[in-house]
Amino acid sequence: METPSVLERHPVRTPEDRFTPEPKQPKRRLRWLWLVVLAGLGYGAYRGYQFEAQKQADAAALAAARRAHQTISVVVTPAHLGNMPVELQSLGTVTAFQTVTVKTRIDGQLTHIAFREGQFVNRGDLLAEIDPRPYQVQLEQAEGQLARDEAQLKDAQANLNRYKALYADQVIAKQQLDTQASTVAQFGGAIQADQAQINNAKLQLTYCKITAPISGRVGLRQVDAGNMIHATDPTGIVVITQLQPITVLFSIPEDNLQPVLKRLRSGATLPVDAYDRNGAKKLATGTLLTVDNQIDPNTGTSKLKAVFNNGANTLFPNQFVNIRLLLETRHDALIIPAAALQTGPQGSFVYVITDKTAHVRPVTVGITQGTNISIDEGLKPGDEVVVDGADKLTEGMKVGVRQPEGNEIPKGTHA
Repeated sequence: METPSVLERHPVRTPEDRFTPEPKQPKRRLRWLWLVVLAGLGYGAYRGYQFEAQKQADAAALAAARRAHQTISVVVTPAHLGNMPVELQSLGTVTAFQTVTVKTRIDGQLTHIAFREGQFVNRGDLLAEIDPRPYQVQLEQAEGQLARDEAQLKDAQANLNRYKALYADQVIAKQQLDTQASTVAQFGGAIQADQAQINNAKLQLTYCKITAPISGRVGLRQVDAGNMIHATDPTGIVVITQLQPITVLFSIPEDNLQPVLKRLRSGATLPVDAYDRNGAKKLATGTLLTVDNQIDPNTGTSKLKAVFNNGANTLFPNQFVNIRLLLETRHDALIIPAAALQTGPQGSFVYVITDKTAHVRPVTVGITQGTNISIDEGLKPGDEVVVDGADKLTEGMKVGVRQPEGNEIPKGTHA
């Protein structure tokens, strides 16, 4: 058997063979195959999307149908007629009705402190004593000077009487009689000056006992017994603060000033209540005393002062309190709890329950006071409004009325 030659096994290609194209592969068939696969996948995804959308729509419709037949549990209370107070609220600062820094009026050594720190004292009570001996000596000196001048006046008066007799007998000249009369008058003036010195010495002695100028509560003492004190000392001995009565300063917006002034001009007494910092506990009740004579241009507010008897000492100077000024009381107002009021695109409304069915009722709101509001239009007395559970209600939904629990507003709550 003949072995093929090298040329037969590996034929040599001529230049013409290099430019001869090779046969093409069947690529068009592959393209159509991929298009069919992609179309099938897209159709399957579309059908899956339609199925899920229909499933969600069916679930939503089922939930809506269930809600339509579901009974919501709510708490209701009837609208009622009552007195609605119109109050102005503000923050106030308690200030002492009077504050006195007790100082000495004379210089001397403080020998005794007669008060306890924080003690309540009455006007005229002894607070402290200063060593009286230097002023006692001054009194005795003035009394001695008076005795001497009185003796000299007595002698001069006797001589004057003798001169008058001698002048009547024309023994002495008129000038000598006039001189003696002038001497008597000089001694009379000296006696008046001596008496004034005695009175001044007695006054200084009274200043040795320092008494309370007002009734009130004493603070911390500023000096101890044994120290020298002077009338020029800036701190004094103690500060007395009058707590009964006591005042509160507070501010209101200038827009509310005219109604307050109108009430004051009519002679009305406006009650003022002071509450604690949280506004929950009433501390004291007083009356409006006066209104400041100008408006603060920086804040647009006017300052008012109220006075409180403070018999229980519940108010303390510089204490912050919540103030409620009663401007007037509106009688026979239609009142509902503030929790019943809802707000929507069309304005304020409430849910009114009739035959265990919720109905939307638009209302016109009057004033709000605490947890109550007054309704000017939209309700009548006895209408039962929802105060708890309104967030789940829609028009025409069936409801079940339940009793309130915890801090929910009870049925029939009145102001």
